[in-house]
Amino acid sequence: MKQIESDKVVINKSKELIYNFLSNFNNFGKLMPEQIINWQSTDENCSFTIKGLTDLSMKIKEKSPFNQIIIESDGKVPFTFELKWFFKEVEINKTETQLIFLADLNAMMSMMVSKPLQNFVNILIAKLKELIESPGFSTI
Repeated sequence: MKQIESDKVVINKSKELIYNFLSNFNNFGKLMPEQIINWQSTDENCSFTIKGLTDLSMKIKEKSPFNQIIIESDGKVPFTFELKWFFKEVEINKTETQLIFLADLNAMMSMMVSKPLQNFVNILIAKLKELIESPGFSTI
């Protein structure tokens, strides 16, 4: 199992707000990089295309309120994976957040996708911080 960890980022908001935002895939789409097209989502699942590569689907597997969200691959995917969001309050309205990507990859695939996946998790966490800390942010 290949594990790729994002940077740990402190977001100047409560872990409850961050958890609630990420608990709904309709919000999650706002974090996707430009290479993601054909985004479709409900509260609990999503599907999309990585431009020039493949179609993927994900669903929420488990939620531990205000501490963790586990997302897993769904349907026909080139490899199985999980995304794990972690939230740790460091002080009032400051939350350390990290995303860990776990994938079932063979050695060749791991060499090919490790760097793009590392970039992907760092983009997601950076966009999350930017979006949630932006003036006028709302979870609606």
